[in-house]
Amino acid sequence: MTPSTGVALGLALVSTTLTSLAYLREHDAAAALPVLSLRRPLQSARLLLGDRSWLLGFAMETGGFLLYAAALALASLALVQSVIAGGIGILAYVSARVVGRQLARRELGGVLLSVLGLLALAVSLAGGSGEGGQGSTAGILLWLGVTAGVATLLLLPGRVGAATAVANGIAGGLFFSIGDISTKVATQGGVRVLFVLPLVAGYSLGTALLQIGYQAGGALTVAGLATLLTNALPIAAGTVVLDEPVPSGALGVVRVLAFAAVTAGAVLLARPQPPSG
Repeated sequence: MTPSTGVALGLALVSTTLTSLAYLREHDAAAALPVLSLRRPLQSARLLLGDRSWLLGFAMETGGFLLYAAALALASLALVQSVIAGGIGILAYVSARVVGRQLARRELGGVLLSVLGLLALAVSLAGGSGEGGQGSTAGILLWLGVTAGVATLLLLPGRVGAATAVANGIAGGLFFSIGDISTKVATQGGVRVLFVLPLVAGYSLGTALLQIGYQAGGALTVAGLATLLTNALPIAAGTVVLDEPVPSGALGVVRVLAFAAVTAGAVLLARPQPPSG
């Protein structure tokens, strides 16, 4: 392991820990605020920005992202992602400790499946050349459009309680994945710098939806689902629309099993925990 790789993995570990702690702080702050809504964006933004506790959480999340970006500049996505994947485990452990309870078997199973699946996804990336292609702009736009469409459908009225938390967590993760994919495309330069527009929109909507979801459910459900999608979908997009090679042989099998594990983990985390007592 080269010194730069060691530094990158250290940055990634600090990043995922800081981000997980930020999600918990944002959850507690948002849950205590008056009702937030995308229909009242300015009022909701004022409520969030006026809360010092939430601002500290958001600053921590921003710091985590900057550390993640720095790690990617020093090492491959596969290595960095293998560390970031553990973030949901940190989130689960700390969230349970904060409220003084043990993780339910279903939650523990969901976390373990998710972490294993995300780690396997990272391992499967070793089957690529590390360079990949640029893909077609039309294909990328179609992927982003479909992702945004699915997220929008999830936000249609009619859900209450835990279902609202799940819907906002999934939709938030979908929008975050749009931001991640757009970031990668924008760095290719030229006219693709314009992908900074969906980048900003994706991250902004993802952040907003997480805060709304926090008011209806726990941090593990909302941020956990968002984290799963934010990790898995950009990897899938790399293969489908960015022309990154699909691994053959054993690594190809690992990738299929990885997506199955991530999906199963998401299903387990999405099921609301019945109240105790």
